[in-house]
Amino acid sequence: MPEPGRILGVDYGTQRIGLAVSDEEGRIAFPEGTLQRSGERRDLEALCRLVKEREVAGIVVGLPLHMDGRRGPEAEAAERFAEGLGRATGLPVEMLDERWTTVEAERSLRESGRKGRKRREVVDAVAATLLLRTFLERRVSLEERE
Repeated sequence: MPEPGRILGVDYGTQRIGLAVSDEEGRIAFPEGTLQRSGERRDLEALCRLVKEREVAGIVVGLPLHMDGRRGPEAEAAERFAEGLGRATGLPVEMLDERWTTVEAERSLRESGRKGRKRREVVDAVAATLLLRTFLERRVSLEERE
């Protein structure tokens, strides 16, 4: 696990990348918006800039498994992207099962009454925030056990 510090949460998608960043203590997750995909090289460059600007210490990327836990092409693509992101930033990158984050984000936005064209982008940022929140909560839980 990355040392305490700001963590970047990444919800990797084919059209957009949902983003979330934690506070400096690595305790609270905040939505950071989305990055419209524009090719792997440009996507990595944009994320490297964000990592530098926000002084990120570690990254967690969602692993999109099927509901039964099987890995599909989406999971393989996310893993390749995470490896490239780690090389590009020089930071530790971890993967976290994201099966329920988009479902939870959709439910949360539906309950809040959010509608409109930008909803999908908001869903991606909320999914990244939920992913990061789960990661941070698990890290705190592991720290408490030690």
